[in-house]
Amino acid sequence: MCEPWLGPETYKTVNQISYRIEDRLYLNITDRCTLECSFCPKNCGSMDLHEYDLSLDHRPSSQEIIAAIDDPAHYSEIVFCGYGEPTLRLKVLLEVSQYIQGHGGKVRVNTDGLANQVHKRNVLPELGKCVDTLSISLNAQNEEVYNRHCLPAMTGSYQAMLEFLRLAPRYIKNVTATAIEGLEGVDIAACEQIASEYGVGFRKRILGIVG
Repeated sequence: MCEPWLGPETYKTVNQISYRIEDRLYLNITDRCTLECSFCPKNCGSMDLHEYDLSLDHRPSSQEIIAAIDDPAHYSEIVFCGYGEPTLRLKVLLEVSQYIQGHGGKVRVNTDGLANQVHKRNVLPELGKCVDTLSISLNAQNEEVYNRHCLPAMTGSYQAMLEFLRLAPRYIKNVTATAIEGLEGVDIAACEQIASEYGVGFRKRILGIVG
């Protein structure tokens, strides 16, 4: 189910490692992902987000990413996001996060919550040392609806994500689960209940609104 971003047509800059939305700076560090979500603009043939083109002709190094951050303390937070899964580049994410925090910035990571499944260990202690806020894509109230919309590459991804969500508050103070209103079969109230049971916050997103 592909929905266009609801916003004006503007000039787009290519190879954007960092991009600003309101008072936040976002970091686009990879184009790879562990999911192939039907609602993701990338999987609908577009790498556009607002006035930015998030296409990458290479995966930037830690040094390139740091160079794309003018002043970490200038922003309310710096967010690892983009159209890829940032925890796939865990070493780079950790290095850049340490730099951000060391220069007065706050770090948020938007993730699909599959890092432990990918890396075959609990990476949350490492993230907890340099990440202030974690936003985890819950996306559905059960595995059937999750698999229908998120198309995970790995078997057992929904349960792996739930376990990551359960463990996350032990290591990171601010944890939020998200789900998208407007996706067929997604029960927002049930998703919010899961978040409550796991002791994390909840944020409802709207289908077609990106960023």
